[in-house]
Amino acid sequence: MVCLSTIGADAPHENLLTQRTLLEQSLREIGLPVTFLRPGWFMENALWDIPSARDEGVLRSFLQPADKPFPMVATQDVGHLAAALLREDWSGTRVVELEGPVRISPNDLAHAFAAALKRAVRVETMPRESWEQIFRSQGTRNPLPRIRMLDGFNEGWIDFSERGRSAVKGATTLESVIVELVRASLAKASA
Repeated sequence: MVCLSTIGADAPHENLLTQRTLLEQSLREIGLPVTFLRPGWFMENALWDIPSARDEGVLRSFLQPADKPFPMVATQDVGHLAAALLREDWSGTRVVELEGPVRISPNDLAHAFAAALKRAVRVETMPRESWEQIFRSQGTRNPLPRIRMLDGFNEGWIDFSERGRSAVKGATTLESVIVELVRASLAKASA
């Protein structure tokens, strides 16, 4: 069995990703060979940043500081690795961590958007004291788990073991993901 889990499933503090911690704990007890595939932050989450990058030249980031690189990965790399893992034989339980070819900072995201949109895009880090109000205005009833997840990334207690030195590296670049997201968004807007 291959279980799609997440970075942070082994975090020391409760957060939005704790649901995967509970899933992993339950699956460890069933007695079958299981691989927990723990990918980093999906590059495709940047889809939500297209309107502000395109219309305002701003990437609003909860990941901070803007020059800090975070473990991110393209979803196609997750699919490719999951398919490869399913074809392997193993016993017991194992964890496979997956991130992209390089770690990505909010500044890197802004540069990728600038190249894809052919306009300047700058990072605006969102002050932590504004997060609860922002998330509630977006319809989140209990923003604390999401805030704690972001704290975990920013403070470094959500990361891969050995800071990713033993993580599998995907092949898909941030630039290719952003170009495709922007292309699809523009095509949808003109349809």
